[in-house]
Amino acid sequence: MTAQPVAEKLSTAQIAIQNDPARRPDVLLRRRMPPGHQISAWWMIGAFVGVTVGTVALLNFFPI
Repeated sequence: MTAQPVAEKLSTAQIAIQNDPARRPDVLLRRRMPPGHQISAWWMIGAFVGVTVGTVALLNFFPI
């Protein structure tokens, strides 16, 4: 027996790869949400207030 028939069988096999955007390696901590789900605007408002308060607090450490 030769290795050619085995290699030929392996080269013709096809594997269906499902492309799931939630499983991409460049995305960390992504959760799957149902279609049409929107994030609450309060999260963005809270993030803005948090970053603003943090920035002002850090700037208070540096004298003018």
